[in-house]
Amino acid sequence: MKRAVPLLPILSALTGLLCFGVMDGFMKIASIAVGAYAALFWRNMVGSVVMLPVWLARGNKDGRRGLPAWPAMRLHFMRSGVCGVMAVLFFYGLARTPVAEAMALSFIAPLMALYLAAVTLGEELSRRAVTGSLLALGGVGVIAAGKFGGTYNAESVHGLIAILLSAVLYAWNLVLQRRQSQLAGPEEISFFQTFLIFCLLSLGAWWFAPVPPVHVWLVLAASAVLSTGSLMLLGWAYARAEAQVLVPLEYTAFIWAALTGWVVFSEPLTVRTLAGVVLIVAGCLIALRRSAPAEAGAERA
Repeated sequence: MKRAVPLLPILSALTGLLCFGVMDGFMKIASIAVGAYAALFWRNMVGSVVMLPVWLARGNKDGRRGLPAWPAMRLHFMRSGVCGVMAVLFFYGLARTPVAEAMALSFIAPLMALYLAAVTLGEELSRRAVTGSLLALGGVGVIAAGKFGGTYNAESVHGLIAILLSAVLYAWNLVLQRRQSQLAGPEEISFFQTFLIFCLLSLGAWWFAPVPPVHVWLVLAASAVLSTGSLMLLGWAYARAEAQVLVPLEYTAFIWAALTGWVVFSEPLTVRTLAGVVLIVAGCLIALRRSAPAEAGAERA
């Protein structure tokens, strides 16, 4: 018997990825202006201020007020550490790389995450999930083939390496996200991840985080709202659907990255880019047409 695809978690994840894609554009502006470390530090400070009253009002997933239980806090610490390093690397690379190209490089992560989820979460990989992810990855390859030719200066090479290292950490982050969402609510996840990354980056803020000029604060505020909103949407989705259902949707972020690069940074959309997007979307649809009945309880989380 075929099982219904969890539509609401999918829509929530897609909206969260849209927010992240637009946020990347704002963060590229801020990273060029003040550096990746400073942009991330100040964005997370603003995000912490935004999310604190939301978390205090909603409380934790188990209904408790105050600090969550240790199993949840342990995952908050672990994921925040991974995401803090991951984000600094990614935004460092993004400041030196076109938005669409940076996103294309980062797409090794969802494919890696599918296999990490199978190993660490015990999820059984469906054939459709693997096939769809490979097709989507092929779409990224089509786009990348038109962008990676020619020569690079040292800064560009450093940017590419930083994004690839960030992608490895992002795969781990995706798996931790699924585990975290089982123990914590979306508001709790968004607040603690934002605040703990801010605390982590504060260790080097005196040297690497100069106070931004006034116009950059507006950019940082917008990126903070988009980031915290995306974390809540994705946290809600991952609590209600398996990682292998939602991970292939990560490829749709390329669409928003390409549009952001085109609108904000005048990075053109080519026929090759559009062809790659078609493959990406097709891969996601294939991965989501799953027939295994084993996960019938996932939506009831």
